Amino acid sequence: MGKIILVTGPARSGKSEWAETLAIQSGKAVVYVATATDNPDDQEWHQRILEHQQRRPQDWVTLSVPMELSATLADAKPYTCLLVDSLGTWVANFLEQDEFTWENIVAEFLETVDLVAADILFVAEEVGWGVVPAYPLGRTFRDRLGSLVRQLSTLSETVYLVTGGHVLNLSILGSPLPNTRDAGTFRSQDS
Repeated sequence: MGKIILVTGPARSGKSEWAETLAIQSGKAVVYVATATDNPDDQEWHQRILEHQQRRPQDWVTLSVPMELSATLADAKPYTCLLVDSLGTWVANFLEQDEFTWENIVAEFLETVDLVAADILFVAEEVGWGVVPAYPLGRTFRDRLGSLVRQLSTLSETVYLVTGGHVLNLSILGSPLPNTRDAGTFRSQDS
């Protein structure tokens, strides 16, 4: 099995840059998995994508994968490091799906991640730190992404929080929440 690393944090915090640094440090061939699609009519979005592209080393392979993330991960070679940027955009691409379909997509994704031989760096946005969205689609997005990040963190070797341009290794500083079935066996690091 490859290493799974999760880098999470708020917008413009530096999480993509930290994930890029970790990808370089892996020493492996890097495959950048972009979940966003460019829209030339949206200049601000187009500019964000250009900034990401310009930061990446020329020898990185870039794949545009707005939806078929599980299949892309399943095809990864063991000698590669995949940098998936970002899970929030990937979740947004499925917002029109009903809850049953979404749960099946997530189950397939998590099962695939658990079997991949390549190293994978996931970038994910933290969206639940502010006001609860006043519209249903916003709440659906926030809840789906929050749940996915929490589930993925249980499969991750290391979880980083990047905020305010600082990196915190939550795997060292924190304790994961127990699964509900393991709630009686939880111990803090101070125990």
